[in-house]
Amino acid sequence: MSSYQLTRTMNKHAVEKSYTCKHCNKCFSDRSSHRQHERIHTGEKPYQCIHCGKCFSRSSNRRRHEQTHTGLKPFTCKHCNKGFGRSSDCKRHERTHTGEKPYSCKHCEKGFNQLGNCKEHERLHTGVKPYSCKHCNKCFSQLVSCKEHERTHTGEKPYTCKHCNKSFSQLATCKQHERTHTGVKPYTCKHCNKCFGQLATCKQHERTHTGEKPYTCKHCNKCFSRLSNWKKHEERHARVASLKLKEHDQCFQQPQEPAAAHGGEKSDMLLSLTAESSSHVESFTCWVYQEEVTSDTCIV
Repeated sequence: MSSYQLTRTMNKHAVEKSYTCKHCNKCFSDRSSHRQHERIHTGEKPYQCIHCGKCFSRSSNRRRHEQTHTGLKPFTCKHCNKGFGRSSDCKRHERTHTGEKPYSCKHCEKGFNQLGNCKEHERLHTGVKPYSCKHCNKCFSQLVSCKEHERTHTGEKPYTCKHCNKSFSQLATCKQHERTHTGVKPYTCKHCNKCFGQLATCKQHERTHTGEKPYTCKHCNKCFSRLSNWKKHEERHARVASLKLKEHDQCFQQPQEPAAAHGGEKSDMLLSLTAESSSHVESFTCWVYQEEVTSDTCIV
């Protein structure tokens, strides 16, 4: 951290936080930040796009959105010449080239290239979930996750493919779909330079080079490189456990008395034979769980 950043951080701590959110009691040193934060709770969006009427809770977000209408992108990545409407977006993008991760989790020191991602990650440690669904009150640690969940209630699909007009509830899913039209594959394997349209697919492929298997079965500790294979494997354990439990219950189930419809003489004979056989059995072992039981527990 530079001396300027250190001084700025110390000044932030020194300033009195006299503005308190009336919804969650979080404190702020300036009125503007306080008002912006409270809009997270109230849902207020006072800033409206002059082109399409879309509303925003922050004026900076509105200005950034309006640039999507004008096409103005004055900031250019020095590595790939991609254009951006804001300087901060350009710098954030450049970190994907340099690998710089200036933000670290204060709990596990994991690095991030965006401050917002770092804060979201830290909530995994603290368990804080400040965003609530307005339909079912389910809580989320990320605002974007909350909004995506709310669309499962409303059925809203605000993102449309510009090639076939298919609609999506998530922006990332829409972009992935559009690549099926354009053939763009922005993710490259760092071992063999093979290209992929999805980051998850690229990472999955790279494990074929490294041999990494990050998914571990909680029943037998077998490891997998793919999440889907790990889930299928654990489902097999669940099915086997369910089958064993069913067979175990059948093994210990008491025999029912023969129905009278089969004839009284046969019923009396069967009961007599069963009682006689059970008197000679002191103990036996359940063939499912290898548990020893007595004739009083189960009659064979």
